[in-house]
Amino acid sequence: MKRSFNRLMVSIVSMVSFLLLLSVILSGCGGDSAKEASAVAANGKEDTLVIGAYSIAKDALADILPKFQQEWKAKTGQTVKFQESYEASGTQARAIIGGFEADVTLLAMEGDVDKLVKAGLVSKKWRETPDQGMVTRSIVVLGTREGNPLGIHDFADLAKPGVKVLYPNPQTSGGAQWDINAIYGAGLKLSEKQGTKDPAYAKAFLEKIHRNVESLDKSGRASMAAFEYGVGDVVVTYENELLARIRQGKKYDVITPEYTIKIENPAAVVDKYADQHGTRKVAEAFVDYLRSKEAQSVFADYGFRPVNEEILKANEGRFQVPAGLFDIAYLGGWDQVRQTLYSKKGIWYQVLAGL
Repeated sequence: MKRSFNRLMVSIVSMVSFLLLLSVILSGCGGDSAKEASAVAANGKEDTLVIGAYSIAKDALADILPKFQQEWKAKTGQTVKFQESYEASGTQARAIIGGFEADVTLLAMEGDVDKLVKAGLVSKKWRETPDQGMVTRSIVVLGTREGNPLGIHDFADLAKPGVKVLYPNPQTSGGAQWDINAIYGAGLKLSEKQGTKDPAYAKAFLEKIHRNVESLDKSGRASMAAFEYGVGDVVVTYENELLARIRQGKKYDVITPEYTIKIENPAAVVDKYADQHGTRKVAEAFVDYLRSKEAQSVFADYGFRPVNEEILKANEGRFQVPAGLFDIAYLGGWDQVRQTLYSKKGIWYQVLAGL
């Protein structure tokens, strides 16, 4: 019995020694294995592209990503896979700055890409592309329950007693900043009709509407979800959010204000991470593909206004052009908007504080 036990112990020790030796051999080959894996990616067999996008782009990208995979495979023989993250635009930008290693980002507004530029993650030349770096457009509209039971026709109606309004929090959501910009800009336009462009009038206009806001959600998608659950009477949102849901069979009315803002949504390669991951070529190709006729047609199907003029013209019947449409330049551009509206002493924070 004792001999059997001793033989067993010897066998165990021998096996442990063998495994330790094997692990040393394998660890010594680890560097070569990693190099071989990198070589496989470099030779066009397989690669992974990390996408960090704002929440509202999610549904359209669900159709666009597989189409790009097919095109890239046909052109290069390379299989590209995707890792995806969808958050409110401001939240997504902060995540990338904080270390989320996205190769490509699609955000709600150029100001969020500028934050990545300041963090040294995106090239200052990101706008030196077709359409100044933008891949989709939209406008701010109002969504009501079917039949528009409260008779909402313009932003001014949101200030009426008893009207419950939804829009997200501009501290986290790029979509919310577009919403606030649209309301504030509409106030400026209305003041001009009375004689002069008056920021005080525009602030008071925004203030009256904000008093009727039910909640400030994290993102435009969260506000839309709350509206679908029955919260509120009116949602201030992207036109594409409503059109996409109507296409899915939801019963909403889309109200286009006389004065509203043109939304422009950018995409960019996150240069630092794309270079680190060795994915620059496929990342640049993907951003270019977002402007292709095929991808722009998908965006149009999901209610976005294409930046490709040919695809826009083919879909012009889907999109109303309000007489008083303005863009961010009317408000002085993003740098001035950030200072005027969203700085610590800005108009939005005065409205929140009741100042």
